[in-house]
Amino acid sequence: MAQQTKPKEQEKQLRENEKKWSKTLMESGFTVFQSVILERQKALGLTPLEVNILLFLCTFWWTKDGRPRPAIGTIAEAVGRSPRHVTRVISGLVDLGLIERHQRSYKETGNLTNEYSFDGLIKEVMPYAKEKIEEREAKVAEKKAKTAKKGKPKLRVVKDSD
Repeated sequence: MAQQTKPKEQEKQLRENEKKWSKTLMESGFTVFQSVILERQKALGLTPLEVNILLFLCTFWWTKDGRPRPAIGTIAEAVGRSPRHVTRVISGLVDLGLIERHQRSYKETGNLTNEYSFDGLIKEVMPYAKEKIEEREAKVAEKKAKTAKKGKPKLRVVKDSD
């Protein structure tokens, strides 16, 4: 169940992020990337380069329906690999079903940059996300149970000594 953030809460979070990262860095741009992907990259069978490429693709994913479409050369330059290597890595992610590559073309100029979608990745990560939420809720429940076990603090009268 997704929780929507209210504008005041979003503004508060943005200010908190500015405190952490600086206003200049926040203004230069930031990306939302699910931490569970980083935490469970090994379980997902992802290499650090694959995670880096996924993260880079996410920097171009601004709306749900607006698929990212950076050029292979742009990705290659950012991650320090050849365009051919990046193409092979992306093909591997497609083969794993984690991303989909959507080819685009234009009659007059031919091929355009590919678009990418993340439905497969989202589906694969979902069980890990649910597990993480359950673990967090269990910890909260455990903490509440410990607090309830202790009961309310007992008050006692303190006498002033002269």
